Parts: sequence; C-alpha cells; structure tokens
Amino acid sequence: MTLDFDVAMPVALGIGLAAATGFRVFLPMLVMSAAAYSGHLSLGENFAWLGTPQALIMLAAAAAAEILAYYIPGVDNLLDTLATPAAFVAGTVVTAAVITDLPPMLKWTTAVIAGGGVAGLTQSATALLRAKSTLFTGGMGNALLATGELGGSLLVALLALAAPMIALIVVALFLWLVFRLVRHVTRRSDTSKG
Repeated sequence: MTLDFDVAMPVALGIGLAAATGFRVFLPMLVMSAAAYSGHLSLGENFAWLGTPQALIMLAAAAAAEILAYYIPGVDNLLDTLATPAAFVAGTVVTAAVITDLPPMLKWTTAVIAGGGVAGLTQSATALLRAKSTLFTGGMGNALLATGELGGSLLVALLALAAPMIALIVVALFLWLVFRLVRHVTRRSDTSKG
C-alpha cells in the first residue's frame, strides 16, 4: 500500500503546525490564518473562518499576549498548566483545518491522535524544561527558554508551510534532544543527592 502524496502532505503540514502549537498555542494559528488570508493555504470549508480578517486580528492579539506573558516569572509556569490542554485542542484544530481530502472519521482521528498528540507532547516537553529551569536557575533562565520556544514555534510553523516533511524531522529531533537532556539532568540530580 502506498501513501498518496496529496494526502501525506496535508497530514504532515497539520502535524507540523500542531507541533508548533506545543511551543506557543496562538502563534502557529496566526501564521496559518495569515497564510489562508493571503491565499497561500487552503483550509477545509468548516475552517474557512480562520482565514478571515477577524480571525487574523483575534489571533494576533492572543499571540502577542501569550508571548509577553511567558516573560513574566511565575506566570510562565502557570501558563504551562493552562497551555497543555489548550495545545492539544489547538493541535487538533490546525491539523483538521488543513486535512481536506480524507473522510471525516479518518480526518478527525488523525487530527486528534497525531495533531493533538504531538502538540501535547511538545507542550509537555517545554513545560518539563521550564520546570527544570525554574528549579535549577530560580526562574532566571526561563526568559531564555521562552525566547527559544518563541523562535521554535515560528520556525516550525513556517517550515511546516514550506516543507512539511522537514518540519516533522525537526520536531522529532527536538523531542529526542529534550528527553535526552531531561534524562541527563535528572540523573545528575539523583547522583548529587545520593
């Protein structure tokens, strides 16, 4: 069985955008909205509202507020608690919005499992990194982490639009590196206690 290119690319695009929502919930949705509004991205008919000027304005305001809030100590950790379920929902929505050529049952199953799953996994990884940063730096390193997440979100969202398969490779590499780093830091912490 071969995977049809016309099906694989929208799925990869959706998963790439979903992963970007794991870094920042609203920024990838803003990028997707801008691409749809400018005619560079086709959305499913139920998601055409994402390409409207109203959605663009709303998502720009939400993205700006989210970006700024992650630079406020204490608020960043609170946001991670709220962003985890929000990233799952946003990942599901962006994935479903760009998958237009699958039957509804398969589309939504893919959106929930792949889109929501990778968004939740990416958000969980960044929340874990922030928790470790807060613990080891007293929150002083969190601004650097917030900047990295912002850059990662924008990079992955734009890369997903330009080269979806490469975006998936970048996300897989990021997740692998994060889990190796967390495992290393946890082992070092356990060794210093013992």
